[in-house]
Amino acid sequence: MRPDYELLVFDWDGTLSDSIGRIVDAMRQAADLARRPVRDDRAIKGIIGLGLPEAIRTLYPDITANDLIDFRQHYADSYMAMDAEPSRLFEGVLESLEAFRAEGYRMAVATGKARRGLDRVLKAHGWLDYFDATRAADETASKPDPLMLNEILQQCGVAPQKALMIGDASFDLLMARNAGMDSVAVGYGAQALSSLLQYEPRLAIEHFSELRTWLGARTAESSLLG
Repeated sequence: MRPDYELLVFDWDGTLSDSIGRIVDAMRQAADLARRPVRDDRAIKGIIGLGLPEAIRTLYPDITANDLIDFRQHYADSYMAMDAEPSRLFEGVLESLEAFRAEGYRMAVATGKARRGLDRVLKAHGWLDYFDATRAADETASKPDPLMLNEILQQCGVAPQKALMIGDASFDLLMARNAGMDSVAVGYGAQALSSLLQYEPRLAIEHFSELRTWLGARTAESSLLG
């Protein structure tokens, strides 16, 4: 019997990839270069998951359109310098994704990264054709708008009730709720697990492999009931 979820949608930074530290450092460097007040780590982690323009405007609400362009370039330059070698995947990610594929799940990525950045890291991992669908923030609406999830669902031909969003930020869980999808909260990324529980995820995890265990148990239970 097929598992009750057919499609697993993953955030990238802080969920699959251990890149939060680099994002924080790049944002701090960009603020220095743009001669803006440097926000503390908690504030910066609080915007990870948004598209870059939305993230910058959240940190600096008074920023002008021209200054935003300059800030984005400073951030991109700083991040690229640090990310010459892409951030490592979290422990358990590679093995779990391979298991999900073998078990027949469809998989997708919904990220606050720009398309160029997403394609670069996918290529570095040999994953350009690995996922059934991917959406980046600069080609659709930023989280928590559900548009990128709706586009993924349409491309994959899966109903919202059969899909699961896995992410480490409130924007991920709100986006899932707005799309009518269940979610899993990840506690090892940008935001503390305690702050994500208010969004009523179906599961809260501190290690990626816990997702595989939970899905396996659900599949086994469905088989027994069938």
